[in-house]
Amino acid sequence: MIFKSVLNERPYPELDIASEEWGSLAPRQIKLSDLSTIRSTLDLNALLASDSTFFGDLFAHVVRWNGQLYLEDGLHRAVRAALQGRTSLHARVIDHPGS
Repeated sequence: MIFKSVLNERPYPELDIASEEWGSLAPRQIKLSDLSTIRSTLDLNALLASDSTFFGDLFAHVVRWNGQLYLEDGLHRAVRAALQGRTSLHARVIDHPGS
């Protein structure tokens, strides 16, 4: 199993955080097996694109809520890491203010 769980929606209230705020968080390594995804579908074009992060953040975005880690953005990065045989990825992690 790659992820801890695969969900179809956020179990936490939506975040109101700007790109600059994500950018101010230092990335760190997160085990894929500790992550729950909030999307159950993947855009194959995003997975296969060689420049998929050209206009976005290089790191996945993870929300910690009630002690659990949820992959908010970067599913294609996480799946690509798993396909390359890696068990972790670099991500920016934010604590949800409601947790």
